[in-house]
Amino acid sequence: MSDATLHATDPDPDDFAVQIADQVESFLVAVSEVAKGEDPDSAVPFLLLEVSQLLLAGGRLGAHEDIVPDERYEPDLGPEPDVDELRERFAVMLEPIDVYSEVFDPYEPRKAPVPARISDDLADLITDLRHGMAHYRAGRTTEALWWWQFSYFSNWGSTASATLRALQSVVAHVRLNQPLAELDGLDTDQPAMGDETLEFEAGKVMVEEIAGPLGIRPVK
Repeated sequence: MSDATLHATDPDPDDFAVQIADQVESFLVAVSEVAKGEDPDSAVPFLLLEVSQLLLAGGRLGAHEDIVPDERYEPDLGPEPDVDELRERFAVMLEPIDVYSEVFDPYEPRKAPVPARISDDLADLITDLRHGMAHYRAGRTTEALWWWQFSYFSNWGSTASATLRALQSVVAHVRLNQPLAELDGLDTDQPAMGDETLEFEAGKVMVEEIAGPLGIRPVK
């Protein structure tokens, strides 16, 4: 892969680097638009679609051979752009369903689920992906691909997977007319909880609260 790809007059649409960068850029733009809150009614299904598409790029990076950066040390990109405003916007927008329970590693035996937030997850995804995009836009294509692949394995892949599962669950509960139990104080500053505690606290998001914003009529 050549760094010249970025500056080509007519980039090859079949080039792996171009395709991954396009998918990452599409996610960054789309999720930033959702965060503006101009169309909150479609936020959850739209995020479901965008995270699903991002994980396709992640799967391709995961299946690809190890990408080795051109330089031994990563070039300094300067301070990372702040994502706190985006995080806060999503926390407000997704407030009834923001907190969910996650199993950090499904292959760790007897690992208790822990609380997580969709808003935190989205902010983390944006941070990781922007970092690689900064390299790509600077013409360091191999460095960008290395970063996206490395951070897919170390962070954003599992984060996106957990977020997708939470969003899919919300949509499924609405479509199947299966109200969730009350959240009752479940939050991310609590210690890990056992199955019985999660069953009690994992939350009431009534169909009435999320069916309207999703534009879905529950089955009667």
